[in-house]
Amino acid sequence: MSEAEIGVIGGSGLYQMEGLEGVEEVKVDTPFGEPSDKFIVGKLMGKKVAFLSRHRRGHVIQPSDINFRANIYGMKKLGVKRIISVSAVGSMKENIHPEEIVIPDQFYDNTKRRISTFFGDGIVAHVSLADPICNNLSGTLYQSAEKAGARVHKGGVYICIEGPQFSTRGESHIYKGWGVDIIGMTNVTEAKLAREAEICYSTIALVTDYDCWHHEEEAVTTDAIIAILGKNVETSKKIIKEAVSSISVESECLCHNALRDAIITSRDSIPAEAKERLRLIIGKYVS
Repeated sequence: MSEAEIGVIGGSGLYQMEGLEGVEEVKVDTPFGEPSDKFIVGKLMGKKVAFLSRHRRGHVIQPSDINFRANIYGMKKLGVKRIISVSAVGSMKENIHPEEIVIPDQFYDNTKRRISTFFGDGIVAHVSLADPICNNLSGTLYQSAEKAGARVHKGGVYICIEGPQFSTRGESHIYKGWGVDIIGMTNVTEAKLAREAEICYSTIALVTDYDCWHHEEEAVTTDAIIAILGKNVETSKKIIKEAVSSISVESECLCHNALRDAIITSRDSIPAEAKERLRLIIGKYVS
């Protein structure tokens, strides 16, 4: 199995990662089924990187149908310790404009259909999500965005909705009243699973629209998103290159020990099948 140090998950518009050297496609088997696509593994800025297209190349998987568990497990199996997620979002604030970048530090989970944990079936764990984004990694992404010349906002709350439909105006105004900063359909589930897998996780949120709350702007449409995405995606590629060159792959982070006190099930009560299924994730705590 090829190993990587840094993972990149590409969302709408980012289906491949230019600049990777020595590229190979890697099919990763997981206990949770197939990941969204094959992983593209290669070297970027001298570091081993694994790229995954969240919606699969060609954009054929809608948000609710993404196999998030397989995607994050696959990153873990490849040896990834830090995941940079790239995602298109809508702005819920007047001062966050389309074509700008947000590096959020919080989530509100408003999804309804998803499995967002590796645990269950005989084993229970409760990881801390008070700070769901890795502070170290998000700081690197923010600094990298500035170096790349992006108009970037540091921090903010990303509300994750189920989709695939965009918000109604009523929903959009309610979300805005809650004080959230951006809106998307994917990242909170990834963040929860990455924390359980003890992988650092942070988001480059590419702002494409004002959802449908803004009275002076057109309601969000796919055509409008695609028109802006091209510019944002090119900016995100520059940010990723800057970030990868700055990340110290040897350094440890609190994220890498998130399960230390989280597994609440007594060890002698954990079924053998659960131990085997989660060996990659819990192996250093459960023999």
